Amino acid sequence: MADDEEAEDEPAVELGSGASVEGAPVARVASRLKYPQQKSRILELEGDSEIRTPEGPRTLADVLAEDDTTYFDTRQTFVDAVQAAVGDGPVATADE
Repeated sequence: MADDEEAEDEPAVELGSGASVEGAPVARVASRLKYPQQKSRILELEGDSEIRTPEGPRTLADVLAEDDTTYFDTRQTFVDAVQAAVGDGPVATADE
């Protein structure tokens, strides 16, 4: 049993000491929602959330303003729409 206590003291994943990345991953924001979901309701619930993009953090409301979809039937539909609006690429750290 002592081995279990020692294992709990150590982190499961070692965290790096590099620069932080601003904004939340879109997957984290998407996981806080239930689907199907209307765009207007998503904006009410999470519109102020900042998400990570290749150009830096942006509010979800700004990103969804670029998309004409009004109804997201699944989580993947939502994530795909956000990724289509922000693009796909490396996310800059706070120091870059």
